[in-house]
Amino acid sequence: MASTGKQTATRHVALLRGVNVNGITIKSAELKALFADELGFGAVRTVLASGNVLFDTSERDAAALRTRIEQALRKRFGYEAWIVLLTQKAVADMAAGYPFERIDDERHPYIVFGSDAAMLDEVMEKAGDVMDTDAEQLKRGKGVLYWQCPRGESLDTPVSKLLAKTRYKSSTTTRNLRTVEKLVSD
Repeated sequence: MASTGKQTATRHVALLRGVNVNGITIKSAELKALFADELGFGAVRTVLASGNVLFDTSERDAAALRTRIEQALRKRFGYEAWIVLLTQKAVADMAAGYPFERIDDERHPYIVFGSDAAMLDEVMEKAGDVMDTDAEQLKRGKGVLYWQCPRGESLDTPVSKLLAKTRYKSSTTTRNLRTVEKLVSD
């Protein structure tokens, strides 16, 4: 935590859904400028070019903060923006809880973040009907789904196809575990 004036700021992570894919291109410098200059957050840093923003704020109303960021993204970049907003501490705890083998030459480790617990439960339930447990694994965690799938197939497995459905677009986003670990090492 960093101190800004009289209030203590908390380090947050904004995980943008669908950035730099499907024709939605946002440069890291422009994203950083939005968070720092227009939204007024401190210590802004983008991580990779896939919509990961670290920032400090003393704002405590997470729902209002999420709405404010989504509206600013929509206005500035002209797309239907959705984010999952968490504290960096929460993301670190989620990463530490990854239950599968972290280093595996045959599988990719992912975390599916969600802003709606009911949607994560629904994905978990529906995945049980379609998932080949010999090929991929999925486990429910606090605020996340832990997912592991074969290398080179992260867009082709039953779970990935389920996660790509429009129904989950506004409430979930997926990150490779290595990316998540970069978000918490700041």
